Amino acid sequence: MINLIVWLVVGGLIGWLASVIMRTDAQQGVFLNVVVGIVGAALAGFVISPLLGMPTINQNSFSFGALLVSLIGAVILLAIVNLFRRGRVR
Repeated sequence: MINLIVWLVVGGLIGWLASVIMRTDAQQGVFLNVVVGIVGAALAGFVISPLLGMPTINQNSFSFGALLVSLIGAVILLAIVNLFRRGRVR
């Protein structure tokens, strides 16, 4: 149970940081930040993690490298969403 709470909090923080980096923070709420953080971490787990050999937060690995990989995945996810929504990354 505590892992789920930590996963949601860390996912929310990663989603919030990604939205600040991509300048979409004003358009998103807390729930969407959590979703972006968790889905971005999952995306990073499938694409970026095998290339770098680092785990993500979804693999129960809480380290700086895992947080960085998850953040990169969340930023990529927001870039893809912006590309489809606005026709440009930002």
